[in-house]
Amino acid sequence: MTTDYDPAALPELLKLYYRHLFPYSQYFRWLNYGGVTKNYFHHREFSFTLKDDIYVRYQSFSNQNELEKEMKKMNPYKIDIGAVYTHKPSQHNTVKSGAFQALEKELVFDIDMTDYDDVRKCCSSADICPKCWTLMTIAIRILDRALEEDFGFEHRLWVYSGRRGVHCWVCDEDARKLSQTARSAVAEYLSVVKGGEETIKKVQLSDPIHPFISESLNVIERYFEEYALIKQDILGSKESWEKILALVPEEIQEQLQSDFPKLRNSTQRWETFRKRLAKQKGGLKKGAYADFEIMLQYCYPRLDVNVSKGVNHLLKSPFSVHPKTGRISVPIDVKAVDQFDPFSVPTISQICLELDKLLPEAEQNEKEADGDLDVKRVVREYKKTSLAQPVKIFEQFLEKMEHSWKGELQRRSDLQNDF
Repeated sequence: MTTDYDPAALPELLKLYYRHLFPYSQYFRWLNYGGVTKNYFHHREFSFTLKDDIYVRYQSFSNQNELEKEMKKMNPYKIDIGAVYTHKPSQHNTVKSGAFQALEKELVFDIDMTDYDDVRKCCSSADICPKCWTLMTIAIRILDRALEEDFGFEHRLWVYSGRRGVHCWVCDEDARKLSQTARSAVAEYLSVVKGGEETIKKVQLSDPIHPFISESLNVIERYFEEYALIKQDILGSKESWEKILALVPEEIQEQLQSDFPKLRNSTQRWETFRKRLAKQKGGLKKGAYADFEIMLQYCYPRLDVNVSKGVNHLLKSPFSVHPKTGRISVPIDVKAVDQFDPFSVPTISQICLELDKLLPEAEQNEKEADGDLDVKRVVREYKKTSLAQPVKIFEQFLEKMEHSWKGELQRRSDLQNDF
């Protein structure tokens, strides 16, 4: 189902969304982390972007009810989540200078399609299409594996940004407590493509290849032919292959300049290049892994490392609405990441229309009168909208985390009983 989104209607749609559709209960369960740490939720910073780009920082709330009340009152166009501080962020002006400090936050990652503009032909800037969305699928697969297997993080929430990228929230206690230095180290470990627009060769591999790079190449290998050679046609024209040839060892450049015009397509040219490279590998001074370097430069995730490094960096909240597209920032099921389609993510127009059809006229009048419908009834109704599946994915993520909270509370209780 597709419903045209009109940005002019957003203020009215947001009222309906925050009154009846936003998953407050699950949202609070997430950010309260089982109440394991006292005042954890109270000391969390939220920021709201309101109509006309009015930006309100250092919001904080004592409980779910307070947060819910304020969101229904302010109807934010965008919600950002910040760090957990030493004091309530709403009282930061009353705290002695230097005493208000960011203590903890989820380890977060932000991958934005605009950072791939030098290697995608189908779109540029904020535009995306099914051809280039594969880059986000590859990014999720590579980073999720590394975060789980290389770092041992269990609780990773992947979220579609609502327009052109994805975010990851690593929610393990160890991840939330990481210092800025440790976050920087993780971000640097995961960064492979380096250099700005002026840098032609953005990936340099050393021998032997690090196991993390090998694992990442295993993922890229599964998508490379279909994505890069067929959909992006990266060796399809002289202009395209000149870019690739600038990345290969000089010793085989001339041969490939002669080979490529005689071949029919990108797939044949890539195979020829790899054969030439394999034949010359032993005699090359550098660039023996040029094929892997090209695969990584064209397909490896491009991280905004500054987002990951800072403890006090804000990041757009799950279930926020993107004002340009109207799409909801929904959680992504990593197990089914290949099936995730950003173009089928529900818009606020769509789910509000679905809700309208579910509310009988009498209830609609009641809603207009005092804004208080029976909560259980509304919960059942949101489950009949297109928001049901994304909330279910979120709930599954929460249930897994709740097991670890219960275990921690039990452990602390046992420790106390021992004394």
